[in-house]
Amino acid sequence: MAMMFRSEEMALCQMFIQPEAAYTSVSELGETGAVQFRDLNAEVNAFQRKFVSEVRRCDEMERKLRYVEGEVKKDSVQIPECSVDDWPRAPNPREIIDLETRLEKTENEILELSQNAVNLKSNYLELTELKHVLERTQSFFFEQEVIVSTDATKSNLIAEDPSAVQSRGRLGFVAGVIQREKMPGFERMLWRISRGNIFLRQVELEEALEDPATGNEIFKTVFVAFFQGEQLKARIKKVCTGYHVSLYPCPSSGSERTEMVKGVCTRLEDLKMVLNQTQDHRSIVLATVAKELFNWRIMVKKMKAIYHTLNLFNMDVTKKCLIGECWVPVPDLPKVQKALSDGSAAVGSTIPSFLNVIETNEPPPTYNRTNKFTRGFQNLIDSYGIASYREANPALYTIITFPFLFGIMFGDLGHGMIMALFGLWMVTGEKKLGAKKSTNEIWNIFFGGRYIILLMGLFSMYTGFVYNDIFSKSMNIFGSAWSINYNTSTVMSNKDLTLNPGSTDYDTEIYPIGLDPVWQMASNKIIFLNSYKMKLSIIFGVVHMIFGVCMSVVNYNFFKHRVNIVLQFLPQIIFLVLLFAYMVFMMFMKWVAYTAKTDFQPRTPGCAPSVLIMFINMMLFKNTEPFSGCHEFMFEGQNQLQRTFVFISLICIPWMLLGKPFYIMFQRKNASPTPIPTNGDVQQGGAANHNSSPAPHDSHDDEPMAEIFIHQAIHTIEYVLSTVSHTASYLRLWALSLAHAQLSEVLWNMVLSMGLKQTSYKGAIMLYLVFGAWSLFTLAILVMMEGLSAFLHTLRLHWVEFMSKFYEGLGYGFNPFSFKIIIDSDEDLE
Repeated sequence: MAMMFRSEEMALCQMFIQPEAAYTSVSELGETGAVQFRDLNAEVNAFQRKFVSEVRRCDEMERKLRYVEGEVKKDSVQIPECSVDDWPRAPNPREIIDLETRLEKTENEILELSQNAVNLKSNYLELTELKHVLERTQSFFFEQEVIVSTDATKSNLIAEDPSAVQSRGRLGFVAGVIQREKMPGFERMLWRISRGNIFLRQVELEEALEDPATGNEIFKTVFVAFFQGEQLKARIKKVCTGYHVSLYPCPSSGSERTEMVKGVCTRLEDLKMVLNQTQDHRSIVLATVAKELFNWRIMVKKMKAIYHTLNLFNMDVTKKCLIGECWVPVPDLPKVQKALSDGSAAVGSTIPSFLNVIETNEPPPTYNRTNKFTRGFQNLIDSYGIASYREANPALYTIITFPFLFGIMFGDLGHGMIMALFGLWMVTGEKKLGAKKSTNEIWNIFFGGRYIILLMGLFSMYTGFVYNDIFSKSMNIFGSAWSINYNTSTVMSNKDLTLNPGSTDYDTEIYPIGLDPVWQMASNKIIFLNSYKMKLSIIFGVVHMIFGVCMSVVNYNFFKHRVNIVLQFLPQIIFLVLLFAYMVFMMFMKWVAYTAKTDFQPRTPGCAPSVLIMFINMMLFKNTEPFSGCHEFMFEGQNQLQRTFVFISLICIPWMLLGKPFYIMFQRKNASPTPIPTNGDVQQGGAANHNSSPAPHDSHDDEPMAEIFIHQAIHTIEYVLSTVSHTASYLRLWALSLAHAQLSEVLWNMVLSMGLKQTSYKGAIMLYLVFGAWSLFTLAILVMMEGLSAFLHTLRLHWVEFMSKFYEGLGYGFNPFSFKIIIDSDEDLE
């Protein structure tokens, strides 16, 4: 957790690598993932860089891999994957040629197999269509013979038996197969070119045929068109060509057609056997290739990433050394130096590569080390803005404060248990679930925040236990501490009877933890919970804001702006404590000093002053006349103390407004000119210090005084007004908690109780149905929708009310050269 308190210290390094060791050295750096390279050739076109030809070779290998992978997936062959630890390393330059040759051979082999399969399937399709033409036209010719023999005068086209007319050369026919969706247009076109002098018969094929090229199903129709004259025949064939109709020879004699069908069936059987053998051979080849496909893909991606990175390097004047610049976390410097030495040793380079740390005024990237538990919380902070370099990281405290504030709003033991179980399921099965690459964005968000969901559920269970609330019902674990002086008949007959806390002797009997379950029966439960949860919201809100203001001291101290502790922090914390922390103190004072009993006059329930009214009177310097026999204030001298607090708070406003600008003005007047360092000083400083000093936090060195005054005025007004608005903003803890409890109670009373109140045997069936509806509404509305609402409100409380007190978030993230990050991002894009 200590590593999350502040981002890693970064160093700008210059590395010198021999050309023969550049590939292997960068490969080692990609495995470590500890270096962010800078582009030293920003002005050079991407197509004019040194390693552009190697990148093109990788692109060509990726193209071949995509083709091979597409063929493997087309045949539904499983591609085995391996874990990150078992990923192959980037191939060395000698292995690249072998890999390129294997990919070329594999592609050609699959291309040949695919082309042979397409040719065989085309032949098979043609024979299948010919078989259907021969079989289906048999009925056409028979029907036509019957029509001609019974009534030859009914048709202008056919006057005699078609077989007899065909033999005399005056009547012909064309038989073929056409796609089903083209048949209506084809039929209209034939009618137009012949002016209705074509007799067309058709029948749809019920079974789908396979497209040889794509493998998709296609539905076709067999037709026979009878016509007269060679001129009409030529027109028909032109139309058939335009509609991509497959025409087949069809004998007019029934015996010849039968004989031809037998021959076609024999050929089909032979061709089917050849197709099966070809498919078996293709399956064997693809299964063999699939075993190596994942490793090939990883190696090619690593190769491409290496050459892209080498294009960021610069060549020295002698063209015997590659020079690169990169950001490196200071703790990882030994790891980077070892990677460079390993890369040089891998190719037997006689001249070692070395790393030189250089000075710079450029702000370094921000790098917060995370693990699988803290990564989700860090992502919440980074969504607001990447922390400035070496700025205090709010994610460390968010691990506790975020689920706790969420639990205050979502406090229900039952609903929290559902959420915790869901998070626990994702956490315990994270390896299995993480191995499945899902394209569902919502699921990926849930899985990425699995530890957040788990903690939110656990904290909701805790606050639900304190509220004594489980699915809107209370648990009587410790036994109610309530005693009542009314008899049973009075209690049962009076539905409006409220519970009076003063009727119980609490000196000896107090409910141990949380709310007494008897409040569930009280008609004044809402009034009590309103006051209770509202005060808790203000208390936690003020404590949260005070902690945020105190965190600014950490930044001021680290960035050597300790004067801001006096000019910024002190007036802010005094203003916040003397006004709003004092209001919190008065809440505790009221709880302690005023009890439900009437033994200690004048501190009776009726005499207890309103903290809100007291705070308003304090700000307006007003007084409110108390009730007869009561005191306006809780203790002696309170009025004078409050006036003193308000005066001091008012003094803090000009303190914040003018203190820093006047200090900067005084500092500039007394500042001496900065001496220009000599070359010797620069070199000596570079050798002594390996890291750039952190930039001043909230620096205004280059701003004119007018802008500084304006900036400080805006900052002061924003802080003073936001202190009030942010305190009120924490009331959302009370509002959402109360709304969640009431919605849960409404759902119980209006849905589930319908089934519980049934006494007949039908009640079991009704309870089964009602329980299903109640469970659905509970999960969909109370857990998911209310949970999302509470999550967003908690996020706002951290981003605005807490982090705005000390967090700038003006940095940019550390984006290391890492094979794992590159490959994972490529898979996400796919």
